[in-house]
Amino acid sequence: MALVLNQEQDMLRESALQFMKERAPVAQLRGLRDSRSDEGFSRETWASFAEMGFTGVLVPEEFGGLGLGMVEAGAIMEAIGRNLTAVPFFSTAVLGASTLARHGSTAQKERCLPAIASGEMLVALAVDESVKHRPEKVALRAEQDGDGYVLRGEKVFVVDGHVADQLIVSARTGDGVTLFLVDGAAQGVRRDRSIMVDAHNAARIVFDCVRVGSDAVIGEIGQGAELLDGVLDIGRTALAAELLGIAEEAFERTAGYLKERRQFGQIIGEFQALQHRASTLYTDIEITRALVLGAQQALDEAAPNAAALVSAAKARAGTTATLAVQEGVQMHGGIGMTDEFEIGFFMKRARVVEEMLGDARFHTDRWARLKAY
Repeated sequence: MALVLNQEQDMLRESALQFMKERAPVAQLRGLRDSRSDEGFSRETWASFAEMGFTGVLVPEEFGGLGLGMVEAGAIMEAIGRNLTAVPFFSTAVLGASTLARHGSTAQKERCLPAIASGEMLVALAVDESVKHRPEKVALRAEQDGDGYVLRGEKVFVVDGHVADQLIVSARTGDGVTLFLVDGAAQGVRRDRSIMVDAHNAARIVFDCVRVGSDAVIGEIGQGAELLDGVLDIGRTALAAELLGIAEEAFERTAGYLKERRQFGQIIGEFQALQHRASTLYTDIEITRALVLGAQQALDEAAPNAAALVSAAKARAGTTATLAVQEGVQMHGGIGMTDEFEIGFFMKRARVVEEMLGDARFHTDRWARLKAY
């Protein structure tokens, strides 16, 4: 398949870019940070997201969604990255919706998916238990109690976990891992919000003897690790698209500044050294764009090499975004280091997204293992 968007996908991308630019720009993130917003995002903006249909992009049509794929979800994530939009799209409409659409029971789908598509329900995926992404290391236990289970343990770095109505939790059951759908307000659930360096939010969640029924199980008992692999790859590809958007915006802002800033009576963009650095970055971004789109298409087509492409895309997007924001700050000079100038916001967000669901080292190693190196 050609590594280009079709007409409908390109229209969605342009619509998302226009919406974010007008309704959820970087200035909104700054306002949320400075006002110390209790939730960390605008409910009004989220409602507008739902009206645009963005919240239902991965929800099947039979449950009120658009029934689209990762290419379309990636177009929205790219727009989010370019504007640093603070909304629970990734946690709810990507991770939450894809988990339930793929593996939820009929009752779980009927209860949650229409509410996700309408923007009424927020969902968070609680997987990690240490400072680094290691989804296979699960210490939180779910012990059978009658016809239900009792959850004991904790999860960290749960994106939007402080506001989630429902939590998708990985727990150890016997020798395997099982996914559970847990009410965010259930007795025994304690959530500690963390405002991250990029002014976005995550949470540390403690499960202290949280009781759930057998109907809370997502998929089959002991099969959660296998189910989680596919869901995490969806999330990783979405994050790669966000990193691509961050890199694109940082590059465009920097290129614009190079055409305006004068030094020694000359526009600095005429300096050959800066031209070489800018052209190298542009080439890097274009290669990353092709790889990210290839990973999205591979997931949509269930290609056998999809997992390897996902790891390659996440690793590449992370290093590209890191280069873009570093070059952006350096080429802006002293002003690039100030909080009043927005380029620093992109550097902080790139650093956080790079860590989410595995950094470049994690995915380089995973790619090598998948390729039997």
